[in-house]
Amino acid sequence: MSSSLSKFRCEAVKTLAFGSIVAGYTKIGASYAHPISKIFIVNSTDVALYFSLDAVLDQIVLPAGGFIMLDITIDPTTPDYIPVGDSIYVKRLGVPTSGSVYVSAFYGSNR
Repeated sequence: MSSSLSKFRCEAVKTLAFGSIVAGYTKIGASYAHPISKIFIVNSTDVALYFSLDAVLDQIVLPAGGFIMLDITIDPTTPDYIPVGDSIYVKRLGVPTSGSVYVSAFYGSNR
């Protein structure tokens, strides 16, 4: 096999319980340790929530029980990714009384 081929890898799942989701943006877990190409976000709370890549703009809204898969590698000839050190943030629309949010992040590695 060629050493230029990437292996599909996953960072540890990041989670935030409903009681920690507030009116302002809160970071979900630790910052990314790798350049992320795909993200899977699950909202298992009982209310709709906003998600953001920059903790400023409301970029994604997920209903209670909703999920979304983001494929950042839009153009296979261009290495698009979420940079090392970035994070996903969440804030509430209503007040959640149960559940958590989960973020799974995927990247390619030559190792």
